[in-house]
Amino acid sequence: MPLSRPAADVWTLLADIAEDKPGASALINGDTTLSFGGLLDAAGRVARGLADLGVVAGDRVALWLPNVPAYPIFYFACARLGAIAVAVNTRYRAVEVADIVGRSGAKVLACAPGFRRIDFLSILSDIDPGALDKLAALVVVGEETAVVPPAIERLRRVPFERLLSRPPLGVNNARPNAPCNIFTTSGTTSAPKFVLHRQGAIANHAQQVARVFGFTSPETLSLSILPLCGVFGFNQTLSTLAAGKPCVLVESYEIDEIARLIAHHRPTTLFGSDDMYARLLDTVPGDRPFPSVKWAGYAAFNAALAELPEQAEARGLLLCGLYGMSEVQALYSSRSSGAAVELRKLGGGVPTSPLAHVRVRDPESGVLLGAGQPGLLECAGPSLMVGYYGNDAATADTLTADGYVRTGDLAELDGDGGFTFLSRMGDVLRLSGFLVNPLEIESHIQTVPGISACQTIALPRPEGVRAVSFVILEPGAALDEAAVIAHCRRGLANYKVPMRVFAIPEFPVTPSPNGPKIQRAKLRDLATARLNAP
Repeated sequence: MPLSRPAADVWTLLADIAEDKPGASALINGDTTLSFGGLLDAAGRVARGLADLGVVAGDRVALWLPNVPAYPIFYFACARLGAIAVAVNTRYRAVEVADIVGRSGAKVLACAPGFRRIDFLSILSDIDPGALDKLAALVVVGEETAVVPPAIERLRRVPFERLLSRPPLGVNNARPNAPCNIFTTSGTTSAPKFVLHRQGAIANHAQQVARVFGFTSPETLSLSILPLCGVFGFNQTLSTLAAGKPCVLVESYEIDEIARLIAHHRPTTLFGSDDMYARLLDTVPGDRPFPSVKWAGYAAFNAALAELPEQAEARGLLLCGLYGMSEVQALYSSRSSGAAVELRKLGGGVPTSPLAHVRVRDPESGVLLGAGQPGLLECAGPSLMVGYYGNDAATADTLTADGYVRTGDLAELDGDGGFTFLSRMGDVLRLSGFLVNPLEIESHIQTVPGISACQTIALPRPEGVRAVSFVILEPGAALDEAAVIAHCRRGLANYKVPMRVFAIPEFPVTPSPNGPKIQRAKLRDLATARLNAP
C-alpha cells in the first residue's frame, strides 16, 4: 500500500499511488472522474507545458482557480518542475489579486475567467492593466470569454488543453527540500504574508493525516468543500489522495448543492466551519440527515453557534474540533471522535504527528506554563513552514531559535500531550473562516475622500461573523455609508466587506507605555448597540 512507503516529496506521493492503483478514482467533479494514473499523466503533461512557458525550478505559478481538477493537476505539475504553487483566494478582488500575483513574482497565472459561479471576468476588469505586466503568460482553464479585460489583453493566453496535449516532462525536479507552496495569511501590515512550505513537509503531513484520521479505510470518500486555495481545504484533499482514496471536488459554496452532493456520494468525512454545518442541518431534514458521515472536522468561528456540536450530535453528526494555521498546516491537531461532546467541540486536541510538540508561554514574562494555564501557543513539528517568502524579518519574529512557530493564539495545555485553543490573540479578525488583518479593510476604506481614520471589528451575527467599521470624518465631510460599502465590494473579497459603517467623533482609547491603544471591546459593544437599536 502507498502509505507503507514514506514519500520524500510531493511528486513521489502521487507517483507511488498511481503505480499501485492506477485505475482507482482520485478526483470526482460532476460527471467526470479522474484516476490516479490519469492525474499523474495529466500533471506530467502540464509540467511540460509550464516548462515550455519558461517556468523552471523555484519559479512561482499563481493558481487562482475554484475546486476543479485543474487545480490539483497544476499543483502536482509544479511539484514535478520544482516550482512553487501560489494559492490565490477565489474570493479576492482586484486589489488583492494584483498584489499577490505581483509581489510573489509569479511567472504564470492560471485562472478560469469563464467559470460561471465566480465572476473572475469582472474582477479581472477591475485590475490595473499594468499590475500583471510581469507575468509571462496566463493559462485559461475552460473557455475564454468573448470580452477580454485590459489587464490580460496584452498577456500571452494559453488554453489549459494545450498544456494537456504536451508529452509528459521527462525531468523530475521534485526534492524533499524544494519549496512548493505559498499560502497567504494576514500579518502585521495590510499586505498578506506569504507562508512558504517545502515538499517534504507537505508530503509527510499528508501521509500522517491520512493515517491518524482514518482515511486509509476502504470505504473512505471525502467531499472537498473548502477551497483548495486555503490550507484547510488543501490539506484535507491532499491527505485523502495520500491514502489513495477519492475526493469529490465541490466547485461552489452553495448549501443546497453541497447537501445534494452529500446525498449522492455519501462521503465518510466532511470538513468545514460551524456556519456551514449549521446551514446544512437547517437545509436537510430528518433525525440522521448525513448517515454516511462517520465524523466531521469542525472549526468554530462564530460565537453565536457555541451549542451547534450538541445540536448536531442529537441528529447523528459528530463534530470534532481541530487546530491548524498556514504556518503549521491545517489538521495539525484534532479531537477524538470518541470524546464527550463538551471536550470534542473544543479547538486544539492532540497533534497529528508524533514528532510534533506544543508549549504555552506567558506573554509578558516569557516563562513556559504548565497545564491549565492560558498563554501564547507555540507549535513545533515536521509540518512547519520554511518561513515567510521574501520577508526575513517576519520569519525571525515568528520562528523561535529552537524551531517553534509563535502562533499568536491563546491556548492552554491539557497535561496529556494535547492543548485547548482559547482565542486568537491581537486584533486579527476571523471572517467566513479566513483570518483577516483589519488593516486590509481599514486601509482600503481610508482611501475614500472625507475619511481620515478607520477601525474595524468582527461581530458574531446569526448569519455569520461579519465586519463592522467605524470611521472618523474630516471636518465638513459627511458619511455616505452605501458608497463606502460599494467601494469595499469593488476592491475586497465579499467576506471582508463590512455590513455597516458608522461615523463617530473619536475612537475609544486607553493609555499605555507605547501610546494610546484602541479599545476594540468598546467598539464591539457600540456596534452591537447600534445594530440592535430599533
